[in-house]
Amino acid sequence: MTSGEPDHDNAAPLRPTEPQRRYLERGLTQPGGKLPLFDRDGREVPPRTIQACVLHGWAEPWIHNPIKPEWQVCKLTAKGYAVLGREAEAPGPGGADKKA
Repeated sequence: MTSGEPDHDNAAPLRPTEPQRRYLERGLTQPGGKLPLFDRDGREVPPRTIQACVLHGWAEPWIHNPIKPEWQVCKLTAKGYAVLGREAEAPGPGGADKKA
C-alpha cells in the first residue's frame, strides 16, 4: 500500500555542508554578495564546493575572469541568502548589480 510511504515533497530542505556554508557566508559581507576565490587562509576554494553551491542554486556565476578563466567568480542568489537565514540585498541604483 503506497499511502504509508513518506511524502518526499515534504522532505527537509537541503542544507549546505560546513565547507559550503563557510564559502557562502563570505558573500554576506561583500557588495552584491560576491563570493571569494580563496578562503581566509589564502587557499583556493575547491572547485567542487563552488560547483555544488551553483548546482543547488545558492550561488550563480557572476563575471568571467579573462586572466584565469578556470576560476569561477560567483555571487549569492536569493536562495543562497535564504539558506543562510538572510534576505537578499536589493539591487543598486539602476537595478543592475554587475558592470557591462
